[in-house]
Amino acid sequence: MNDNWTRWAALVAAVVIAGCAPAEDDTGAAAAPRVLVQTLAPAALTVSEDLPGRVAAWRSAEIRAQVGGIVQQRLFEQGAEIAAGKPLFRIDPRPFQAELDMAAASLQRAEAALARARLQEQRLAPLVQADAVSRQAYDDALSARDQAAAEVALARATLARRRLDLQFATVTAPISGRVDEALVSEGALVSASDTAPMARVQQIDRVYVDLRQPGASAAAGVPAAAEVQILDAGGAPTGLAGRVLMSGIDVDVGTGERLLRVAVANPQRQLLPGQYVQARLTRAHYDAALTLPQHAVFRVGGQARVWVVDAQQRAHAVAVELGELVQRRYRVAAGLKAGQKVVVAGGERLHEGAVVAARPWAEPQVASAVRR
Repeated sequence: MNDNWTRWAALVAAVVIAGCAPAEDDTGAAAAPRVLVQTLAPAALTVSEDLPGRVAAWRSAEIRAQVGGIVQQRLFEQGAEIAAGKPLFRIDPRPFQAELDMAAASLQRAEAALARARLQEQRLAPLVQADAVSRQAYDDALSARDQAAAEVALARATLARRRLDLQFATVTAPISGRVDEALVSEGALVSASDTAPMARVQQIDRVYVDLRQPGASAAAGVPAAAEVQILDAGGAPTGLAGRVLMSGIDVDVGTGERLLRVAVANPQRQLLPGQYVQARLTRAHYDAALTLPQHAVFRVGGQARVWVVDAQQRAHAVAVELGELVQRRYRVAAGLKAGQKVVVAGGERLHEGAVVAARPWAEPQVASAVRR
């Protein structure tokens, strides 16, 4: 009995001693927090901004009648490319031809009256010198000659106007471009006071793309040689590029946006007036930029900082100056250099000088979003 009790007491004592002994951490260095780090390496970086916009024709002309009359003929194919000066409509020219003939006859009559007045003045000139006729008679002859000359000038101006009216009976295109549908048909009565056009011609081998830029971005200005890539409504590249012509100085009070007008060559007529597009405005390009993930940055008193791991595997908080944010990565403007290891994950457990167990961070592959 005593032997059994002795063995039992020894067993209990061994268990108590084993429970009081310190446990060894199966991870080795128990105090070293695990972190993920990324080694900074320079790479090319393009900073751009996508903006919505509308296409506008390079030039647009509304075809209107300059004289009144009945439309006799349409002289173009709707939707065709036409050259400047091409006849589009013909208004009945007969009334204008008749007025032209009348103006020509009036000019002939005025020229005959002028010739007679000049002859009368020439006959009286020597007679008034010899006191054979009164001075009053000679002055009347001079006045009649001058009046006849004025009548000739008026008749010539009227004839020129009637010639213009006859020319205006053929309505021509003022610019080269694509003509839309005819808005009047043969037999329609038109006049110079009509508010509706007969047709429209738009030049679209070059177009404007009018972009709307948010006021916050507008404050940064637009680079003088800014490159603009044109995207379709879904954000896919169209292969077209342009240059910024002008940036508006007025900001819309309702939307807080301002206008950016871009000139784009459009030889294949891919872009049509009124079409909605997007444009990628290149703001800056860096050949060797250092970037780090957005979530690697923390702030103390408004100052951006990151954790950097040195060669002895110790963590240090370093102040950095950040540049643009592109696809959730900050460009490092100052404070870091290539080759340094920046803590990307696990930094919330660190303190200055802490020894860490660092592993490389693999940047996740982000699936491309389907644009609709």
